[in-house]
Amino acid sequence: MILLGSTGSIGVNTLEVAKKLSINVEVLVAGNNIALLNSQIKEHQPSIVIIANKDDISKVNHTNVFCGQEAILKVIEESSSELVINALVGFLGLRPTLKALECNKRVALANKESLVACGAFIDTSKIQPIDSEHFGLWYLMQNRPVQKMIITASGGAFRDWDITRLQNATLADTQKHPNWSMGQKITIDSATMVNKMFELLEARWLFGEGKYDAIIETKSLIHALIDFKDGSTTAHFANASMQLPIAFALNAEMQENMLPHVDLLKVGSLEFREITTDRYPIWQIKEELLKTPSKGVIVNAANEAAIEKFIAKEIGFIDIAKTIIKAYEKFDDKPKNVDDVFAIDTDVRAFIARDRV
Repeated sequence: MILLGSTGSIGVNTLEVAKKLSINVEVLVAGNNIALLNSQIKEHQPSIVIIANKDDISKVNHTNVFCGQEAILKVIEESSSELVINALVGFLGLRPTLKALECNKRVALANKESLVACGAFIDTSKIQPIDSEHFGLWYLMQNRPVQKMIITASGGAFRDWDITRLQNATLADTQKHPNWSMGQKITIDSATMVNKMFELLEARWLFGEGKYDAIIETKSLIHALIDFKDGSTTAHFANASMQLPIAFALNAEMQENMLPHVDLLKVGSLEFREITTDRYPIWQIKEELLKTPSKGVIVNAANEAAIEKFIAKEIGFIDIAKTIIKAYEKFDDKPKNVDDVFAIDTDVRAFIARDRV
């Protein structure tokens, strides 16, 4: 397999699963964490390694090292591996997804932005989602009429904050996730609820038209629910671990025990909350966005650009959602092809760079 994003949390878990399932790792693609990459190289012995920065090549303990996105696209095209795990973060993960599909490879997708920005032009029949929420929906699917698909959210770092404090929330505050440790961007997206908006869009592209919604489940033990038209609801329980969806993405016939079962007696109780627009303002565009999912490229570009400004302390935390909504209302572009997706992305980022909230 080819693993894009090997040093992130999903990449690390993917390598653990690959070891358990005895899957050969042909290519490792990483960013700037060279120390972790070197330990992965020692253990998994990939044929090719690709990193982000040319200056780091000499630090990598491998004889076949390349850098940059063109190298990623080339190795996807030339590799004999039939499976690409895309765990890259952000819009930069889109071209590798498109290249892998163009080369008739199977894609295990953790890069949300690929479907959010370009779902209209991606053949989802060749994609297996790694997100626990989409895996949960897939796991629950059966040949019965569906009323609604529901995914769950943790609520992010500020789910218990007094709303008046959000104005002064810092970058460090956003990283204090109540349930687990993730990368910087996705933890910010969890706090704004943009992450869950993206997952709803992904579900829309993966499972087709229908009703989709999300609720907060504070212990992150239920990942998805399906309301069937007969009045029944099924829920997917699993301890919070990415290794289960990763294992099924790597091997659809997977029958290994990947994690301990949820002990409901130890859990005792579960708490559910509504996602409200006062705490999560981005939620006010949810229904309209699900009706016009091709506008996801606008929301994604605005979000990435707004987060850059937030990290640079040019805007406050609550301004992230304001900035996204402003861009969403300004741009009414619906891409007609893949080239339009990249053009709209560029235009939205330029608008955000000039904008003053």
